[in-house]
Amino acid sequence: MITANNYYNQINSIGANQLPPTLLKSHELVNKVTQEGASWETYNGNSTIKRMIDLYFTKLNEYAEQHKPKRTLKNEVPKREVKTTQPKSNIAPPKKTVKAKKIDNTKQVEHIEDELKFIKRFTLLNGKTKTAEQVLGFLNSVQKAIIEKRIRKTSPYASEIKIIQEKLVQVYNAMGTSIQIHLKPETMEKMIKLVKSEKVMPSIKFIKRYVSLQGKVGVKDKAKKLLDDMQKAVKQGVLTKADKYSDKVNAMYLNLHNLITKPKQHDALDISKHELNGLMGILNSCGCGCNGLDGVEDEYEPSRPANQIMNSVDFAKMQFDSIGFKGKWLDFIGDPAQGFTAMVFGKPKMGKSYLCIDFAGYLSRNHGKVLYVAKEEKLDATLQKKLNDTNVKNPNLFVSDYLPGELSEFDYVFLDSVNKMELQPNDLEALKTNFPNVSFIYVFQTTKEGNFRGSNHFQHDVDVVIEIPEKGRATQNGRFNQGGEMQIFDDNTEELNGVSKKKAR
Repeated sequence: MITANNYYNQINSIGANQLPPTLLKSHELVNKVTQEGASWETYNGNSTIKRMIDLYFTKLNEYAEQHKPKRTLKNEVPKREVKTTQPKSNIAPPKKTVKAKKIDNTKQVEHIEDELKFIKRFTLLNGKTKTAEQVLGFLNSVQKAIIEKRIRKTSPYASEIKIIQEKLVQVYNAMGTSIQIHLKPETMEKMIKLVKSEKVMPSIKFIKRYVSLQGKVGVKDKAKKLLDDMQKAVKQGVLTKADKYSDKVNAMYLNLHNLITKPKQHDALDISKHELNGLMGILNSCGCGCNGLDGVEDEYEPSRPANQIMNSVDFAKMQFDSIGFKGKWLDFIGDPAQGFTAMVFGKPKMGKSYLCIDFAGYLSRNHGKVLYVAKEEKLDATLQKKLNDTNVKNPNLFVSDYLPGELSEFDYVFLDSVNKMELQPNDLEALKTNFPNVSFIYVFQTTKEGNFRGSNHFQHDVDVVIEIPEKGRATQNGRFNQGGEMQIFDDNTEELNGVSKKKAR
């Protein structure tokens, strides 16, 4: 039997070069873990790695047994087969029914195309009652994607997008304030088949989170969380060897494990230049707009590598896209880029909720679709009254009492509050990794001293920090405007028990 104690003696007799590719990869993993037999410390100290290698030993034993040279004994007389005649039966034996295995033809890809996302959204309309504003919002989203050339005439799904656009226009022109939408069964069947034809590789989200740790100090907690999530995905069968980038994930696993288990090691993840270039190549080609996990690459602008030296004159001529803030929000925050992050904190009854709801109203009316997750207040009369009193309700502003798993249809998401949802810095980083084009505004509870409740990592990881140090006054510090200030309430309004009220004249 091949074990850890005799592995290298046995593998030398078998010949590693003779192994099939799957076993050869496992042999290379053993070499990496044990430093070619110099130390079995990691093998003995990590149950997951030990289980992987022990499974390899089992497979290797089976392989060695199958390829063992046959020995023949001298003077051995081969046994003669004795034929026996059995009376034939007129009854035919029952046929064995072989249960056909269900074949999964879903294509695993690095990124789901925008066209398929719109097709999925269209199928979800079936049987639902929608308002004119909701239908128009969907139509505008499709047309915006076409104008921005995220959807092209050469797309393999161009005909389906054309059908969606035409149907939405027909429905909107013929409907009143609302309508129940029914799609033809053949249309549903065809489009659902397209939607199910692709799914994102499980490895991609782990690669994004892994690369985001590069160059940052104090990431052991995040590395451990990532490692635990990877182990959970393997245990549940979500992440398997069939994944295109499983070898990359194995290398990531070992590097994360080394960071966590070596206390003397510098508290930063060290990704080699070769490994980082390979992973960035995967992410740059996935079409998700990550390009190093921030921003969307403009189609008319040549790809910019992550590490480069530029002449200051050339750099000064470059143009970067911004959202286009105006009025008091431009004066207060500046003009951030899509995908920015902000944190808001202040003591109760100081105007924190009023500011956030007012901001959500501005964004939804002028810059896209907004989700306000009211975990702290829930969907109750208090939140309803705030929305009515601030007059921010509109078709692009949505409210929820929980954080949905899919957020890609929104442009801005408010989390009120991070503490109530029990989110940690690595959870917020995972949200940004999974939804790089969504801007997140995090609301925090405060301590008795007025500081935000939670780790300092929260403040370090956002672009904008908004504090309400006293009733009705907000201060801001961030990348887009240093030292901004704003009065939260108008002259004729006041904050009373967390709800804006008109002053008596």
